[in-house]
Formats: sequence, structure tokens, C-alpha cells
Amino acid sequence: MALSYKTRRRLSLLILLVGLPVYIVSAVSIVALFERPPILLELAIYLVLGVVWAFLFKSVFMGVGKADPDAPEDTDQDS
Repeated sequence: MALSYKTRRRLSLLILLVGLPVYIVSAVSIVALFERPPILLELAIYLVLGVVWAFLFKSVFMGVGKADPDAPEDTDQDS
């Protein structure tokens, strides 16, 4: 099922404003459950978790910053 451009824009905004902070808090909470690992291992864990969420939502974010491909082209000719 392909999402429309407007749906992808709204979903990406929702993911960035709500989902990402929830993901960050949950990642920090999960790492805090265990004894604190060495700093390089902790950094590696956060880097991997940061890349994972991006790959999960890659299809939602792809092309969102471009112009709407479904919008009618503006053909104003004021000559």
C-alpha cells in the first residue's frame, strides 16, 4: 500500500514530534536498566539504536522535503 504525499508528510511530522522523543526515552531507560557499560560501548549502543529507527521509517521520510508530486503545476502566464 503506497502512502500519498500528504499522508507521508503528516506521518513523518507525527513520528518526529511524538515518536522520536518516546524512542529516545525508551532507549535511555532500557540502557539504564543494566549496569552502566563502558562509555564506548554505550556510545555504540546509542548509535546503533539511532540508525535503526531511521531505517525503520525510511519509506515514510523519503521525498517529504520535495515538492508535492501530485499537486497540479502552476501555469501562470501574465504576459
